[in-house]
Amino acid sequence: METLDDNLKQLMKELGAAINDTLSNSDRISEAIAKIRSSGYDVFLVLEATIGFNRRQETAADESADTKGFDGEAQLNITSQDVKFLKSLKISIDDREVN
Repeated sequence: METLDDNLKQLMKELGAAINDTLSNSDRISEAIAKIRSSGYDVFLVLEATIGFNRRQETAADESADTKGFDGEAQLNITSQDVKFLKSLKISIDDREVN
């Protein structure tokens, strides 16, 4: 595995902080946790995110090689669980696209 440069490490920390802040500031999540606590339970929330990084090549030859055989239209399969998760992060999508 290639070692990460300091700039990318800093950017990854900023991304993690942004995700954490978004979840911490969510009224919906706070309300749900408060309801569980008021029912006499402790709450432990652990989320796992997989984030990948690929260094982009900026030459024209690399760009043309990346698009060979690609018809220009990508597909994304989203389940109803995916929609619920995205909505909890205040991210909305067109529900007609859900499989």
